[in-house]
Amino acid sequence: MKIVKELVGGARLLATPRFEDDRGAFSVWYEQGAAGTVGMINGFVQDNHSTSTSVGTIRGLHLQLPPHEQGKLVRVLRGRVLDVVVDLRPGSPSLGQWESVELVAGPNVLWIPPGFGHGFCTLEPDTEVFYKVDAVYAPSHEISLRWDDPVLGIDWRVPSDDVVLSAKDASGLDFHEVLSAIEAAQDVELNR
Repeated sequence: MKIVKELVGGARLLATPRFEDDRGAFSVWYEQGAAGTVGMINGFVQDNHSTSTSVGTIRGLHLQLPPHEQGKLVRVLRGRVLDVVVDLRPGSPSLGQWESVELVAGPNVLWIPPGFGHGFCTLEPDTEVFYKVDAVYAPSHEISLRWDDPVLGIDWRVPSDDVVLSAKDASGLDFHEVLSAIEAAQDVELNR
């Protein structure tokens, strides 16, 4: 794994080895030893796969509250997405900053450390995204940050009238509500 671009707060766009010949191609997109050298220190415990039919489908911005924060390694299998990360770690110098990167099917993957909000918007029809997480899904600790939060002002590259959302994502919390929820969850953990 090679770091292609450093993103806000330690998120990283990575390139993975790809070998091509007359038969096609072979790639290694995750290898435990190499993962540690680029910041992935926890082992992965779950693999997720999503398919999105329509252009403009936004999935996110999702995060899990302490103590169930998830690091994610994201790869596009088919299509193209605008992937967005938001640093939501209290005390971080880049708290509230976001960055986006376009991911296409190929050798690039995106590492998102625990404590970030994450989402993506499909830029092509019939897009498939595969991602590994380093903590299991904990529904009681999951929250969604509004995709169109005015404090963040994220440019998703699609007109808002064309956005396709789940009911959960359509009712996401605003930025300050999310920060309050994170701080409350941290306080609970400290008092255990």
